[in-house]
Amino acid sequence: MAAQRRTLMQSQHQSWTDDLPLCQMCGVGTAPNCVYGPDGKGTQSHPNEDGHLRFRGEDGCFLYGVFNGYDGSRVANFASQCLTAELLLGQLNSGHTDSDVRRILTQAFDVVEKSYFETIDDALAEKANLSNYLLPHNENVSFHQLSPQSQKMLERLKELEQEVSGGATAVVALILNNKLYIANVGTNRVLLCKSSSDGQNQVHQIGRPHSTDNEDELQRLAALGLDSARIRQAGQIAGQSSTRRLGDYRVKFNYNETDLLSAAKAKPVIAEPEIHGGQSLEGITGFLLLMSEGLINALESAHGPEQANQEIVAMVAAELAQQTSLEAVAQSVVERVKRLHHDVFVSGRQRATYCSRHEDMTLLIRTLNYPLADAALTPTQGGRIYPVSVPYSNSQSTSKTSVTLSLVMPSQSTLTNGTNTASTLEEGTPTPGSQSPTATLQSTNTQTQSSSSSSGDGSLFRQRGSQAAQPDETGRVPPYVDFSQFYRLWGSDHGDGQSTQGGLGPQ
Repeated sequence: MAAQRRTLMQSQHQSWTDDLPLCQMCGVGTAPNCVYGPDGKGTQSHPNEDGHLRFRGEDGCFLYGVFNGYDGSRVANFASQCLTAELLLGQLNSGHTDSDVRRILTQAFDVVEKSYFETIDDALAEKANLSNYLLPHNENVSFHQLSPQSQKMLERLKELEQEVSGGATAVVALILNNKLYIANVGTNRVLLCKSSSDGQNQVHQIGRPHSTDNEDELQRLAALGLDSARIRQAGQIAGQSSTRRLGDYRVKFNYNETDLLSAAKAKPVIAEPEIHGGQSLEGITGFLLLMSEGLINALESAHGPEQANQEIVAMVAAELAQQTSLEAVAQSVVERVKRLHHDVFVSGRQRATYCSRHEDMTLLIRTLNYPLADAALTPTQGGRIYPVSVPYSNSQSTSKTSVTLSLVMPSQSTLTNGTNTASTLEEGTPTPGSQSPTATLQSTNTQTQSSSSSSGDGSLFRQRGSQAAQPDETGRVPPYVDFSQFYRLWGSDHGDGQSTQGGLGPQ
């Protein structure tokens, strides 16, 4: 009966959302977890536990989410289905105010939490009964000394534990009335990149992770009677760094049995989302990134946390300038992070000890009036020139040098994802012939800020109009990419003291 009830509820949520259209203005990239052996070869230690959603609702409503599951994918899968059903089946409309939207988002997370535990309450009750019977009668008795009946009960108890354990962290982005709302529970991350008309990419991290080093969360836990200094030192609660999460009955119902949480006056680990918004998206050109904890941790393990946000934005901008599909953009960025992580491990350098494994990685990219590349267009055919920083590091050092190159993107009148981007761009958006947004990787020893910007200085590339370049008497056209600074930086990194006139570079 319990199994039938759980299957019914999950199938209902799935059938309710199956007919919702997917949003075509976003792409998702994923990679499974990996553990490296001494030879550098990786193996997957468990099935992928991440989840995501990307739907287009009615009345100009869009819903996106990334879910980082652990101890199984049940909670992540359930939350992605249930949240969609709670938000896109008529609950939201263009008449709602910001306070209305925040209330509906909070209620949706509450329903997801309660609905999930309803699907496992029978299993929890059976588990409690078996535990109450087995423990008093078989204390200090090995498995082989148990009676056949007790052995079967113990095996059943293990099955139930596997069925009900696990949880998930979640971050959800909602766009309604051209306003952005973010609801976060746990340790995933959201970045909003705004490309300004003066050629800069401004990177904003929306919210902070609910983790054991978040001062606001530590104060919340201290108010419940817990030792916040001890929690900070431990770094984890029941095996996870998150202080807010969906599911995980151990810290929701049995928290008094967990040493760190036993003194709590009330439930310490909660599923209440922290909500930001609504933030107007009028006139914004850029992109929104939703990232699972595994993706961020992999990049920070490889290069340190100082410039992780800037690095991931630069990777996305570089891929957007080259790829013609958002799915390809997202997957390429995930693969780049995965490769960086692996390369640091096999290098044996200082940070290699942090890169022996990584968890599942998910990246969701939602563009905001940001055109994709068109490989058929060149700068002389009206393509947009995007200077993109290319990191370079030598084998002796972990420092990175930024080099800005010109990459071509389609003009604003190009059809992107089936819509004419020119009709949605606001005044102040870069146009062909004006300076374009850039993404620059900076030195990794710079302190990360919640809001930062970077750009090229414009001297490393030459702008082209739509007029085709005229060939000279030899039949060649003038170059439109200037590598002189690249050669100079290469020379300084290698200590050869040579300028672009000698050694490396065109002769």
